[in-house]
Amino acid sequence: QVQLVESGGGLVQAGGSLTLSCAASGRTGSIYAMGWFRQAPETEREFVAGISWRGDTYYTDSVKGRFTISRDNAKSAVFLQMNSLKPEDTAVYYCAANPGRGIPTTAKEYDYWGQGTQVTVSS
Repeated sequence: QVQLVESGGGLVQAGGSLTLSCAASGRTGSIYAMGWFRQAPETEREFVAGISWRGDTYYTDSVKGRFTISRDNAKSAVFLQMNSLKPEDTAVYYCAANPGRGIPTTAKEYDYWGQGTQVTVSS
């Protein structure tokens, strides 16, 4: 089993920045891909960014150029640097882990999830 704990959410004004962190524990040696998803009220959980074990990254179009995903394998941690935040980025952000190759972009492909952290961007 793998446990994921997110931190770093909060309230920020439009144009501001936040950095989310996700700490993994348990059988972290089985983790290959890590992803960030978000879910706003009454919407489906959507893929935001993902990173493979070797550091390849992939982003959804709406965050390209504004968000950066990174990982520290030695610390079993993944980060999401979010710049130029917009009100439409408001959501609960979830960290997810997948014991496979590549960078899955759908929620059903991830086996492990954190509890989520709220990000609110005011206009």
